[in-house]
Order: sequence, then C-alpha cells, then structure tokens
Amino acid sequence: MEIVTLALFCLALLVCVIFDVSVLYALGVGLVVFSAYAKIKKHSLKSIIGMIFNGIKTSKNILINFLLIGLLTASWRFGGTIAFIITSASELISPQIFVLMTFLLNALVSFLMGTSFGTSATMGVICMTMAKSMGLNPVIVGGAMVSGALWGDRCSPVSTSALLVSELTETDIFSNIKNMFRTAAIPTVITCVIYLILGISAETESAVPDLKAMFSAEFNLHPFAVIPAVVILALSLLRIKTKFVLLASLASAFVVGVTIQGEGFVEALKMLIVGYEAETEALQKMMNGGGLVSMLNATAIVCISSAYSGIFAETGLLNSLKEKIALLGKKATPFGATMITSSLTSLISCNQTLAIILTHQLCNGMEKDKSRAAINLENTAVVISPLVPWSIAAAVPLTSSGAPTASLLLAVFLYILPLWSFMTALIRRRKDNKNEQNNKLHS
Repeated sequence: MEIVTLALFCLALLVCVIFDVSVLYALGVGLVVFSAYAKIKKHSLKSIIGMIFNGIKTSKNILINFLLIGLLTASWRFGGTIAFIITSASELISPQIFVLMTFLLNALVSFLMGTSFGTSATMGVICMTMAKSMGLNPVIVGGAMVSGALWGDRCSPVSTSALLVSELTETDIFSNIKNMFRTAAIPTVITCVIYLILGISAETESAVPDLKAMFSAEFNLHPFAVIPAVVILALSLLRIKTKFVLLASLASAFVVGVTIQGEGFVEALKMLIVGYEAETEALQKMMNGGGLVSMLNATAIVCISSAYSGIFAETGLLNSLKEKIALLGKKATPFGATMITSSLTSLISCNQTLAIILTHQLCNGMEKDKSRAAINLENTAVVISPLVPWSIAAAVPLTSSGAPTASLLLAVFLYILPLWSFMTALIRRRKDNKNEQNNKLHS
C-alpha cells in the first residue's frame, strides 16, 4: 500500500514535468492521495484534517518570513539597494576575471537577498547580458551564476531554505550559518580557482558595458541606498530574530525609496504588494519583480509540503523506507545516506522545498546531533535540487537569467560541496572507529 501511494504521487509529479504544468497540481494530488492512505489506515476525517494543520503549523514561522521576504525584495528594488550594489561591484570587473566575479557577485547578492531566484533575476541577468556582450561562453558564465546564487541562498540569514532547515531540525539558524561557512570554506576556494582558470583561458570580444549609466537613468545611486543591506548584515551578526531583521531592513528600504529615490508613499506601498516595475526598458528584465504576490506560489508549496509531514508522522507512511535508509546510513555514513536520499527526492519532487522536507522526513533520527543533521541537509538537499534540470530550483534561475541548461554541468560548487562533505564524513567516521578501538584496548 505504501509503495502504491508513493508511486501515485511520483506519477502526478512526472505528469506535471512532462506537460509543463505547475507543480502545485501534483502537490494537490499528493495531498489527496496521502489523505486517502490515512483514511484507509482507519484515521477519521477529523484526525486527517488535524494532521494537515499540525504539519502546516510547524512551518508557520517560515511562512511569515516568506511573505516578509517578498516585501523586502520589492523594497530593495525601488529603494535602489540592488542597483547601488550592482553598479558598485561592476566597477571591479575586468574581462579576465569575469567568470570568477560572476560567482562572487551572485554569491554576495544572494547572501544579502536570501534568494537564488531574486539573484538570478537581477545580478544573474546582468552577468549573462555582460557575458554575451563580451563574447564569453554562456555555459561557463551560467554555471558560475548558478553556483554563486546557491552559495548565498544556502547560508543567508534571510534564506527561505536556511530558515526551513532550522525549523525542521529545531536548530539555531545562526549556528547553522556558522557551520555552513566552515564546511563550505575549502569547496569555495576550489570553486574560485576553477572559475579563475576558466576565465583567464577564455577569449573576450569587448569591454564590460557601462552599467552605471544604465542604472543612473532611473535610480539615484546615493550611498545611503546600501543602508538596507548594512542593516541585514549588522542585525544578523547580532543574532536578532530573522523576522525582526527582515522588518528592520524593509523599513529602512522603504524610507530610502521614498526619500532618496523620490517614490510616492502610496506607490511604494503598492509596489510592496505587486512588485517593482522599471520605467526604463533596458532595466525591466533585470529589475522587475518582488513583492508579496511573488511569494504566493512558494508559500502555497510550503503549506502543502508541510501538510505532508503531519500525515507522514501520524500514519507511518515512510517508516519502511526510513528503516532501509537507516541501514544505508550505517554503511555509507549518515551524510552519505542523506546525500543519496536527497538526490532521489530532488529527482521526484521538482522543487527544493519538498526535497528538503522529504529528505528530513526520511533521514530524521539517523544523525543524533541536530546541528550535524541540519548541516547534512544544507550540504545535500539544498544544493543538489538545483542540479535537476526539471526542478523549479534549476529552471527558474536558468530561465530568468537566460543561461543555457548545460550551465548546470559547470555549477561546480554544487558538486564539490556534497562530495567534499562526504569525504570528510568518511574520514571522521574512520577516526571515530579508531578512537573507539583504542578505548576498548585501554579498557
């Protein structure tokens, strides 16, 4: 019965992928299928509804933050924060280091914005446009863009994926971020070296275009425009609760937008809801978006995916799979089992959020240390899902930035991080086994 239930859900996801239909339909089918399974297992309709609401309730904080992030991304657009960061960073670029700078700039913007989608739609578009104007290989630049966007999305204090992992594992997001920086240090250095070599060996046709002139036509590039970004960094370092960090940055961006950029109060409020729309045609593809409305789809995905967790927990639907994964964890280390599981959930789930939730459900309890369990999720499900071409986590950044699908092959950070983490997990287990044997000999 469990296999049939999961197969029906996978079939619904497959149909959505084949016919290019929103994954929400498949998630809705999944909710019906899993509820039917609970009914067959003699659970009442009232208890099933309770399971659904209990599942959603566990993600209430992440849902609130999702909506705040939607407001924030719009305010950073009309407040000129993104424009100021991009134009300031563009002055550091030379053709020889363009691929490396694409990775670093997208990582910076993604860390500040907390979203790979928003980054690819802003800095990603700019980098791809500049790459084409210089005659650089779009596959290489696209790979660097995806790597950078996910580097920042993974470890930002305002990242929805980081917030989701901290909620699921009941860990402190700032402690998780510290561990994410630590475990990503060497993979980041290796990634930078690879992109530097690829950039130096590439041939260019022209110089970097003048982005400052393009943005100054619509924005006042005043240094005060960077204040919302400074607020994010400063309050995050002080470990203020995420929702208060978001609110503070949102408030400062709103003030900057009204005072520095000259936006009307009512118009600014409207943009917080429906998003920013650039007046200049050249900036529309790069800057349009954000707002509360932009997060409704992601919020719906999290709501339905979270509802699954309540049903899974009460019905034991995944118990047989969890037992097999636990056995795998003893052989391949808990990280290895999490990496394999997240690869499979990423292939069938079509979105990063569901991949994270399913991986957590299947691997929960295998790693006794909650902090280590959190970093296992961050170094697997969060970065593996964007490597699946039909996943929303890959399709949206590629489509919005204009990067080719083959760019995923050169998103080297997303490969190096889990492989490096797996290697260190094997070394750590070998050391633990050796210490255990030494203790037995001495006792």
